[in-house]
Amino acid sequence: MKTLKKFLVRLFIGIYAAAFLVISLLPFYLMLINSVKSSQDYGRNGFFTLPEKLMFSNYLKVIEDGIFSYFKNSLVVAVISLVLLLFIGLCAAYAFSRIRLKWTNVLFMLVIACMTISIHVALIPVYLLTRDVGLYDTTAALVGPYIAFNLPITIFILTNFMREIPIELEEAARIDGCGHFRLFASIIVPLSKSGIVTVAIYDVISMWNEFSFALVLTQSPSTRTLPLALWNYKSQYGSDIPMLFAVLFLSVIPMIAAFAFGQDKLIKGMMAGAVKG
Repeated sequence: MKTLKKFLVRLFIGIYAAAFLVISLLPFYLMLINSVKSSQDYGRNGFFTLPEKLMFSNYLKVIEDGIFSYFKNSLVVAVISLVLLLFIGLCAAYAFSRIRLKWTNVLFMLVIACMTISIHVALIPVYLLTRDVGLYDTTAALVGPYIAFNLPITIFILTNFMREIPIELEEAARIDGCGHFRLFASIIVPLSKSGIVTVAIYDVISMWNEFSFALVLTQSPSTRTLPLALWNYKSQYGSDIPMLFAVLFLSVIPMIAAFAFGQDKLIKGMMAGAVKG
């Protein structure tokens, strides 16, 4: 009886996992097969059929039109913003997790409250500030807003991780002559690796897909990021659906690669954060 029960449980888990895998991969599969169709093939046979002929020229056309320029802008903005965001977030989280004063919790609650601020509320003030300092229509204009609006969640997650690091480790390190900066870099940061990877992936996806600030603060194609490229291609190839799918498939490849690279640390970080929260 127990053997049958275990078999049924494993069978159910296997069927559930297979169904979840199919549902997860289906959008990417449909995106891929439609991106290598001709517009006539798509119009004649519809969305769910296999292509009559593989049209890899769709990808060549998109590449010739300069899609990698948008990729470069998104990559530069995301990398610079992420490095600064993690540095500021780690320093602030360490202070919130270790400084025990009356106003520390008040400041931490204010940081959490900033998570409720909508991007759209700040669009006009940020636009005016960017224009006045001379950064309008540059990729640098996006770095500040991206850091500001992702910093609260970054500090919140990292603070919860650092609060779980035993204070005895720091006391032992100080006895051995370890200073504050070395203590932070050699003990706190490595022990917070799961939290860092979690917020890094979350922040990168948020910045990679951000549309509103990129639309308001940039104008020329040489400074615009990938979400705006999709918007531009929608206007350019409005009647050529396979071409749009080619752009979409190219745009999701970096995020798939990032998740595949850090999925184990991301899952561990989410599980640890759930327990610590």
